[in-house]
Amino acid sequence: MRNDKLIPGAILACIGAILLLNNFDVIDFHWMNILHLWPIFLIMGGVNLVFAGNRSPLATIIKLSVVVAGFALLVFGNFSNRYNFWPGVYNFHYNNDNDNNSDDDNDDSDSTSADSSVVKIEGSSMFNKDYNATDDKLVRLNINGGGTTYTLNDTTSKLFTASTKEFYGKYEFNSNKDDSVTVLNLRMKNNNKGWHFDSDDNKSNEAIIKLNPNPVYEFNVETGATKLDFDLTKFKVKNVTLKGGAASFNVKLGNPLVATNVEISTGVSEINFSIPKDAACSIRTNSGLSSNEFEGFIKKDNNLYQTAGFDAAKNKIYIHMSGAVSDFKVNRY
Repeated sequence: MRNDKLIPGAILACIGAILLLNNFDVIDFHWMNILHLWPIFLIMGGVNLVFAGNRSPLATIIKLSVVVAGFALLVFGNFSNRYNFWPGVYNFHYNNDNDNNSDDDNDDSDSTSADSSVVKIEGSSMFNKDYNATDDKLVRLNINGGGTTYTLNDTTSKLFTASTKEFYGKYEFNSNKDDSVTVLNLRMKNNNKGWHFDSDDNKSNEAIIKLNPNPVYEFNVETGATKLDFDLTKFKVKNVTLKGGAASFNVKLGNPLVATNVEISTGVSEINFSIPKDAACSIRTNSGLSSNEFEGFIKKDNNLYQTAGFDAAKNKIYIHMSGAVSDFKVNRY
């Protein structure tokens, strides 16, 4: 009897079983485990190749055992909160000089080029930009770069402040005007000299951001392996765009404007979105092998979910989600 398709069939069956059990809340699968444990699939493939020409019962048992053990580790292991495998360097010196580097923007507000730029390497920094009530009515915050925890949950009298810690790589901040939009750019640039496997949670890149509550904001986040924790309930949010590879996004929205648009596109990620209980919200998904939890929503079709009374509401939240293998959750508070 030919059994060359036994292992690929067993792998597909295990994947299907995990997705089915997770969708029915029998198990709580941590999708980030795939990121941390992906070499398991190399082991499965290698064992299958080693015993490719061996059709004995013992060889079959060994191959199946490796598959079962590998998927058991994926399902029951909890590695989803270990964000310490970021690209960085092996050898570095942490210089905690506590210098406060300010972004004092005094250039003409009509300039289309970057009017300020600050770079800080391996230490702690403070970036800031003053608030101009006349010019800073619509603000776009661009965040780029992985290997960092980004936190935003508080306000400032300035337009923007960011307190950062750098243990490897460097942060860059600059600002400019794009017609009537004030553009803020915060970026983490990695020194691609190796991988950093430091398990100490106190030694990880971090950026704590504060914003002025008066402008209307557009958030554009494009990162790799990143943890993001944004409480936007104190801000006027027009657009939120989240793009990430292996990321963890936790975002809490306040009451929407006439239209608050959210666009989420991810790889292997966990996304937790919170919206006001009384807010009208529509969710459209195109998420491939993903798990979706939309408590309190009415399913309109295979890809569309809406809150009750959505069509009649004046202010609405529109969420579009797409991803390869992701865990999407939208909660109402």
